[in-house]
Amino acid sequence: MGKKKTADLPEWALPLWEDMGSPDLSGLKEIHNGELLKRRSGLRRDDLVEVHMNIQVFDDPEQAFVRGRMLWSGKSSIEILTEDGRTHFLSREAIVKIVLVAHTRPAYIDDQELLAYEREDMKRRSSLHEKVEKQTKGNDDSHLWG
Repeated sequence: MGKKKTADLPEWALPLWEDMGSPDLSGLKEIHNGELLKRRSGLRRDDLVEVHMNIQVFDDPEQAFVRGRMLWSGKSSIEILTEDGRTHFLSREAIVKIVLVAHTRPAYIDDQELLAYEREDMKRRSSLHEKVEKQTKGNDDSHLWG
């Protein structure tokens, strides 16, 4: 991506985008129309977002906005990395609106790097579970007579 594309990002998003290696954002647009299998929308890991929180929760209305890169999204919270390098965990109950500034990764089903990571992570977890099971197996059998 050339430097001219950086103008499409707000000033706060530039350091986050640069920290990611300045990925090309041009082919990562949302696709809302057309064949169902070709549509791609929704929030993705590493998206640059602006989160608007319930202003009634804060003494200072300026604190009701969190701008950054979405690291993780769960049932009850989302994790955002802000431009100052701090990680914020935001309760979904306090979120009023999430504004997508830019996708930085392909849609989940098209993201080969993410799918490869998840596969390797599943293998690692499975191996770890097997190791723990072997270490704990039989530890409470010492009272049994052979």
